[in-house]
Amino acid sequence: MLLFLYFYFHSNYLFLYMSLTPKENNLPLSKFESMLKTDSVYFFDSIEFEEIIHYYIDSGKISLAKKAITLGLKQHPNSVLLKLLKAELLIFDNEYDTASTLLKELQAIEPTNEEIYVQQASIFSKKDEHENAINSLKIALAYTDDKADVLSMIGMEYLYLDNFDEARLNFAKCLDVDFEDYSSLYNVIYCFDMQNQHEEAVAYLNNYINKDPYSEVAWHQLGRQYFILENYNEALRAFDYAVLIDEQFVGAYLEKAKTLEQLNEFTEAIENYKITIDLDDPTSFVFLRIGECYEKLKRNTLAIQYYKKAVHEDPLLDKGWLAITQLYLLNKNYNKALFYINKAIEIDDKNSLYWRKYAEINLKLNFFEEAVEAFQNCILLQDYDITIWVGLSDVLCYLGDFEDALTNLLKAKKYFRDFSEIEYRLGSIYFKFNNNLKGKKHLEQALSIDFEYFHVIKDLFPEIYKKKEVMDIINDFKNTSL
Repeated sequence: MLLFLYFYFHSNYLFLYMSLTPKENNLPLSKFESMLKTDSVYFFDSIEFEEIIHYYIDSGKISLAKKAITLGLKQHPNSVLLKLLKAELLIFDNEYDTASTLLKELQAIEPTNEEIYVQQASIFSKKDEHENAINSLKIALAYTDDKADVLSMIGMEYLYLDNFDEARLNFAKCLDVDFEDYSSLYNVIYCFDMQNQHEEAVAYLNNYINKDPYSEVAWHQLGRQYFILENYNEALRAFDYAVLIDEQFVGAYLEKAKTLEQLNEFTEAIENYKITIDLDDPTSFVFLRIGECYEKLKRNTLAIQYYKKAVHEDPLLDKGWLAITQLYLLNKNYNKALFYINKAIEIDDKNSLYWRKYAEINLKLNFFEEAVEAFQNCILLQDYDITIWVGLSDVLCYLGDFEDALTNLLKAKKYFRDFSEIEYRLGSIYFKFNNNLKGKKHLEQALSIDFEYFHVIKDLFPEIYKKKEVMDIINDFKNTSL
């Protein structure tokens, strides 16, 4: 029987020992700690040492676990189990070579001990030698009685290799051993997801449900797959079964609410989101979704209430602040919109989305210098969207800062070559400076990119549009292109 249960954790195994943990008032543990305090020497059998070591590892007291191993091996120098625990802690300390040497010695003594091969696999896995880890685990599989544990480890190693077919097959074998191994079921579906095989996942889950129709986990996963496939009616049916089987299943209520949103059943979606608040701690995500549902129902007062709850729960939730701001914008309440976007910027002035919205609101309020500041901050934050460059240039031109506008457009041209939005503006400003040669060059370039967009000159630079040389260039290009 395996000493270790393994769970997937980032890039290697996370070890959790089986429940051999003694209670605080357990005699062997108390006796051992008394021995450490008094420097006395007491005898323990090897099983007692194992329990003590497991307890310290489970408690995160690794130094005490190492002391127990040292004392244990002094009293039981031939104990394979204690040596395996020593190897385990060596691996934990990244002392792979020492651990590997010890495991080879143990393999010579007990070549059919599956735990030796499991630990060897752990070393290979930590060194990113996943094929070797799989080979070691396959040997362990031949000797173990706990086949599901080893199959799961093999599946994880195939995940490291992005071999989702083999990973899925091994997780599926775990389910053959233990049909209610939901961790393996999740991993099977994860493999389908990674390969975008959602139809296949649906077929697998339906087959699973035929064998166990009362599995809320399977119904929940089936609903997720239908949701991805945009089959919202079937997704809703699956989530209904999941919450019918388990009325406390928060995740299923969440997914059901999201599905109802897709079906435009916003009132019922709100009801399901509110159920999750009753069952579990509220989250900013749920408040945000409820707010959006109320907004779609045109109940803006309630929408704002829930958006405010969302940002209270998570002050860094940009979607929440933007949603509040946007509602006030839609209602043309620009002063309140400005108040809330300012609050957002106070919390996170490195968020270019906030500065974009700040620019938009200030333009509505005719606060042009503030709009310039907002656009400039977006660029400083490396938000190089063309609308930022163009917006900044237009405001600078409105303020009469044509030289700054020109400088800004020339910078933008480094990122956006052959964009009519930039070329028309460059041409117009050069004509403004009576540099007709450059003006003509950029205007002709703009016309060749998008002739229909020439009206932008009339909108932004009406005096330039009326110039005879500009009209001649536009008319000549139009006649030539006919």
